[in-house]
Amino acid sequence: MDLDRQKFIKLIRLFWLKYETKIIPAIGLILVAGISFEAGILKSQNWQEKPIIIEKPAEVQVCSESTESNASKASNLSSATKIDPESTNTQPKDCAFVGSKNSDKIHVPTCSFAKRIKPENVVCFDSLEAALAKGRVADKSCIK
Repeated sequence: MDLDRQKFIKLIRLFWLKYETKIIPAIGLILVAGISFEAGILKSQNWQEKPIIIEKPAEVQVCSESTESNASKASNLSSATKIDPESTNTQPKDCAFVGSKNSDKIHVPTCSFAKRIKPENVVCFDSLEAALAKGRVADKSCIK
């Protein structure tokens, strides 16, 4: 048994002498890769960034002359951008069914598709039969 052990040790020494120049760089490369990987993991745990919060700064009034001119501009702007509540109503009130000039489908006025029709393209129908007589098709999602 002692003889087998000596042969085994001799074989290991021969193997080491033959491949020493290849084994040492391979072990070094594996160690460097492992250390770099672990360092990257540790660094990423410390670099978890907080979410970005965007805050709107408060408006500051600088002088009385500029605030008067800004106030007059703001009143002009607000009067120019006021929306007429009657113009937001896209369908006439007496329509039982509505359609678009650009489509052959008809909808109930409360349907989401009917609300998307531009006011200038709205076509009004008193009844379903009248709309069908004009060649329109009932929308399956609105009219069942």
